Amino acid sequence: MPDNTPFARRLRLQRIFRHDEQRLLVVPLDHSVTNGPVTGGNRLNLLVGQLATNQVDAVVVHKGALRHLDSDWFTRTSLIVHLSASTMHADDPDAKYLVAGVEEAVRLGADAVSVHVNLGSREERRQIADLALVSESCDRWNLPLLAMVYPRGPKVADPQDPELISHAVSLAADLGADLVKTEYSGSVESMREIVASASIPVIPVGGPKHEDVEEVLRYVDDVMSCGAAGIAMGRNIFQAPDPGSMAEAVARRVHNRFDLAQGSMEGPSRALAD
Repeated sequence: MPDNTPFARRLRLQRIFRHDEQRLLVVPLDHSVTNGPVTGGNRLNLLVGQLATNQVDAVVVHKGALRHLDSDWFTRTSLIVHLSASTMHADDPDAKYLVAGVEEAVRLGADAVSVHVNLGSREERRQIADLALVSESCDRWNLPLLAMVYPRGPKVADPQDPELISHAVSLAADLGADLVKTEYSGSVESMREIVASASIPVIPVGGPKHEDVEEVLRYVDDVMSCGAAGIAMGRNIFQAPDPGSMAEAVARRVHNRFDLAQGSMEGPSRALAD
């Protein structure tokens, strides 16, 4: 971060990048507002515990979920409170809107907040305005902002179009986000160009749900080889048969504790890749 970044904001960013100064694994757990319960038989507190104890740097949850979580987990992982919502049952599920604010997130103990913008959606105008308002509030409270910006809407023919992804990244940066979560272009070469031109750390999404663990880990390797600051992986971790082991396997890749040349991990591992 630049030297003029306020101390409190730098401190909170350091908490988020807790296992590595430049790379992080984020596990979004905000899906239940959009899709309904998606964690199978895993109770949320148990799930967050499995993630926190297996090198996950941060989890993303909605404010009400905190009532059901043990605060001790957040000595081992960071808390990102998601401020946006919509449901799959709405006339326009892509029309995200704010359901919490920055000051509220600070009172709840958040290390950062996140806001969702669908670039190209019918309600793009309001979502961008919401992002700008949240960004200003984050500046006031020195709270890091993760912008989740995806090309998604009636005019978006290909959400993996590198030009659209690059636009999503620049939108997040221009409106004051500290980090941006966005689509993966599907190509190591094109994603590397996007990341190289970005002025803030880029965290691609975790990809489609796969039952094949090796396929998931190959995807992680591709993403990290682009120079990305990390990965935000949800379903492929929290819907895995053993979320803790899956989180550890992904974290080892993200935190550069996997020797791709030798095909082996550092030290003993419970990772599913073994």
